[in-house]
Amino acid sequence: MSALFFTLCLVVGYLIGSFPTGYFVAKAYGVNIQKVGSGNIGATNVLRSVGPWPAVLTVLADPLKAMLAILIADLVGVSEWGLVLAGLATVLGNNFNVFLGWRGGKGVATSLGVGLAVVPVVTLAAGAIGILTIAVGRYVSLGSVVALFSAPLFLVMRPFSVPQLFLVLTLLLLVVVRHRENIKRLAEGSERRLGAKDATIAEANPGVAEAVKEVGGA
Repeated sequence: MSALFFTLCLVVGYLIGSFPTGYFVAKAYGVNIQKVGSGNIGATNVLRSVGPWPAVLTVLADPLKAMLAILIADLVGVSEWGLVLAGLATVLGNNFNVFLGWRGGKGVATSLGVGLAVVPVVTLAAGAIGILTIAVGRYVSLGSVVALFSAPLFLVMRPFSVPQLFLVLTLLLLVVVRHRENIKRLAEGSERRLGAKDATIAEANPGVAEAVKEVGGA
């Protein structure tokens, strides 16, 4: 495989990851997601600021972006390292979006898609731990970080390759970096729990907030 194809896979992965799903979903409901709540385009902020169904669309679409990028890389015949790096490029595109002023999401759902494509059993196990953590504590950020911390532990319990280990450790690092403010709030006891609505949307546009409430069933 030539260096040109390898580089193209990385560029394509980044561009696919840069498709701002949450931004466009929220926009369809009349909300600029970057101006409400945390300003994050991820599913959690979409849930709090727009509603459950828009959040569901976001959380389903973001993993598919990563899986598509890895599928394209696989079809052109790159090595396992190529698949891993194409997946990581997708997460970077999601997190640091060149079209949104280098702002983006926190990469959890996109990381899920990468993991499902490369290490599916490990990802499902780590995802189950994350969901359980969220169900018990109702902190999405804590569940996300716990899931990513558990992934390397699940990986080393089975035969694994160096690219796979590099992948899960890098995804963990990226999630911790993107959640550093959440981790600080968790330590302070000020992190918002799942289901807490953000008041900024109502303050900015009461009409839109009422429409969102009706559509979302809140």
